[in-house]
Amino acid sequence: MRTERGTTMELGQLLLELTARVRPDRADGITAAVVLATPEERWTLRLDRGRLTVGIGGVERPDAVISSDPQTLIDINTGRLTGSEAFLDGRVTVRGNLGLAIRLESIFDPLFARPATAPQDRTVMAGGLPVSILEAGSGDPVLLLHGLGATKVSFLPTMLALAKDHRVIAPDLLGHGDTAKPLVRYDAPTYARFVLSLMDALNIERADLIGNSMGGRISLELAMTTPDRVRSVSLLCPAVAFLKRRGMVPFVRALRPELGIVPHRLPHRLVVRSIRQMFSQPDRLPPSWYAAGADEFLRVFRTPRGRAALYASMRNIYLDEPAGERGFWVRLERLDRPSLFLWGDRDRLVPAAFDRHVRRVLPNATSHVLDDCGHVPQFEHPDKTHALIRSFLGSAA
Repeated sequence: MRTERGTTMELGQLLLELTARVRPDRADGITAAVVLATPEERWTLRLDRGRLTVGIGGVERPDAVISSDPQTLIDINTGRLTGSEAFLDGRVTVRGNLGLAIRLESIFDPLFARPATAPQDRTVMAGGLPVSILEAGSGDPVLLLHGLGATKVSFLPTMLALAKDHRVIAPDLLGHGDTAKPLVRYDAPTYARFVLSLMDALNIERADLIGNSMGGRISLELAMTTPDRVRSVSLLCPAVAFLKRRGMVPFVRALRPELGIVPHRLPHRLVVRSIRQMFSQPDRLPPSWYAAGADEFLRVFRTPRGRAALYASMRNIYLDEPAGERGFWVRLERLDRPSLFLWGDRDRLVPAAFDRHVRRVLPNATSHVLDDCGHVPQFEHPDKTHALIRSFLGSAA
């Protein structure tokens, strides 16, 4: 039986051998320092445009710190375990650049072949722009579209739940995460065109779309404007056009999202508090997840283009016109794609009362209100959420 010290030494040897297993196509363009920390030791992986060096000990201000026990890191390194699973299970914690931490295992060839269901992180060019995606599984394609200010990591539970019989792709949306952040409108049509360009780049003719919050609104835009490219839509607390609380429209319309380019500070503790408020019972999730999520949000928010994209997207969600011939709810009546709507009865951002409006305009849609649920059901009630999605995808086929 190996001792704890022996396991640590084995891990150190495997890390030193990583330099021979770098995938240049995945590591090219990355310049970063990542610290791997166990209770006994620390190692620093330095990536410099496709080259890797490994050193013992930590460094000041690393881009990411990945903490775990030695055996878990060995299992990830060799391919017996995916880092995504270990992160969701709480066996790995991450501080700093969460996107880089998730991407790390895709940069190296494992000693043992990973299963097809293991998420792979890569960058593709779509519409001339770099797009960061996670991809897993094979079969009918499913696109996972995250919410405002989030990244592809917010759909990790859904990716792992569906990858055994679907090709699942979760992109960082335009202006978010590690995807390009051009100065564009960031409204629903802009995002819909972006998703179509990504589908073209991935040779996907038709896909099932699953969207949370803003990602749900984007999914609906695609289904309403290009139904031939959409097989079905599953909407998790979608950011539909508000029918009330529209008194601030003239003021918000006058605001310029480019003001986000001006630097300003947002405390980490405030971001953690805001994320926790998205859940009915925040303590269902471990504190380490909130810390990692806040780090990732602030990493993007601290860039001028990231702030401008966030504010433009937020502005256009509020300005989404509900009525009139081109209004959201009038257009929604003409939706002919199979659709599933899930709402949280304790969602503070998108009230579950929208359930009755959807039932009115789309009598053939499936709509459920989840009990004791906030704004992110794929994390708060993953089993129930994914069972409903699986059942719906099966019936919509």
